[in-house]
Amino acid sequence: MLEIDTRPVVLDQYTIDETGRSGRRPRGVVYPSGVEDVVSVVEWARENGTPIIARGAGTSLEGHLLARGDELIVDLSQANTILGIAPEDFTATVQPGVTRTQLNAAAAEYGLQFTVDPGADASLGGMAATNASGTTTVRYGGMRANVLALQAVFADGTVSRLGRAVRKSSSGYDLKDLLIGSAGTLGLITELTVRLHPIPEWIHSLRISFPTVAEAVDTAVEMLGLALPVSRLELVDAPSMAAINAFRGTAYAESPALFVDIESSSAAAVTANEQEIQRIAHAHNAIDVTTARTHGDRHALWEDRHNLYFAVKAANPGRQFLITDTAVPYSRIAAAVDTATRLGTELGLNITVAGHIGDGNVHTIVPYNEDEYAGAQVFSDLVVRHALEVGGTATGEHGIGLTKKKYLREEHGSGVDLMLAVKRALDPFGLFNPGKVLDVESEDADPSYS
Repeated sequence: MLEIDTRPVVLDQYTIDETGRSGRRPRGVVYPSGVEDVVSVVEWARENGTPIIARGAGTSLEGHLLARGDELIVDLSQANTILGIAPEDFTATVQPGVTRTQLNAAAAEYGLQFTVDPGADASLGGMAATNASGTTTVRYGGMRANVLALQAVFADGTVSRLGRAVRKSSSGYDLKDLLIGSAGTLGLITELTVRLHPIPEWIHSLRISFPTVAEAVDTAVEMLGLALPVSRLELVDAPSMAAINAFRGTAYAESPALFVDIESSSAAAVTANEQEIQRIAHAHNAIDVTTARTHGDRHALWEDRHNLYFAVKAANPGRQFLITDTAVPYSRIAAAVDTATRLGTELGLNITVAGHIGDGNVHTIVPYNEDEYAGAQVFSDLVVRHALEVGGTATGEHGIGLTKKKYLREEHGSGVDLMLAVKRALDPFGLFNPGKVLDVESEDADPSYS
């Protein structure tokens, strides 16, 4: 068994998540470097009745990593070796602590890229555990679409390989996908084989401003309906653009905007697609279109979008931040944004709205202080309930974690009973990340719990 670090100064680093939400000090921290270490930790935890929480880069936004006080943190950041890249197969095999930028730096030597981009430099194991996605999901899909196989350690110490490093298979149950999105509640991922994609030779980026959110959404949906090769399609509202201007020293139109990437294999094709996007945008009353065609210009344009969270933080010093994460059908995106804006105004909150509009994922950033905390929680609840009412989901990419368990049965109904059965079958000792995603104890005490 690895040495357990119990120094308070170390444990305190594991009591706060990315949003500033706090938990208790864990019992200790261990730093495995490979599957053998993880097996020994799981066996020790089972023998000593100590639950464990797996942690990667620590970028979780839904309380997945916060301890109740009795858990052992299994920090996998040192299990960070790229085990192999197979360029002819368009795959890479990595340990769970490898970050997406680390993998992309290595894959770029072969003209390849790992495409899942949640914004943060998250670990691949953590991204799989939360089924992360991000700006490129509209073209390349999220983690489920890009993890071909994985290795995991289960509660009895068994090491299993799930999935195969092939593009498709009809062989048995897809057990791999049970772990993707499970937030470390079923087993600990110790290795992943992921898909890589060729880096396109021709990419153009656009920032398009509109008078209203509805016109921006209509433009986005028409682009998708015409099967244009869009690889990123992001929406930001007017307050978001104002925050970006203040943070980046820019002078963009402070109105709703789309950020778009289009990819192609030739200069002529990407130019034709860009012209078609501009035509669609102007047909929907676009008031400004900026195109970036060089790598430097494209990087600068997307830095504006990627810095939105930091821009909002800079505009609200001393506050904490709640980030919502609903996803809705395309036809409901504009209404979801309008609903969030209205609710923010009614509750006296200074919110900003952005989202991966290409896959219907709408985020709001809600700054709050102690006096505003209750209003922020009410806002979040109303936004989620609106999404569920229109056929959407409580979380598009951040996961259930601690904060959204109360919506699970409302969204999935009797499906929650199947989830509980899987949890009890794979983790009969309650070792893995207890209290996250499902409240097993509460459901056992009261079958009507929701």
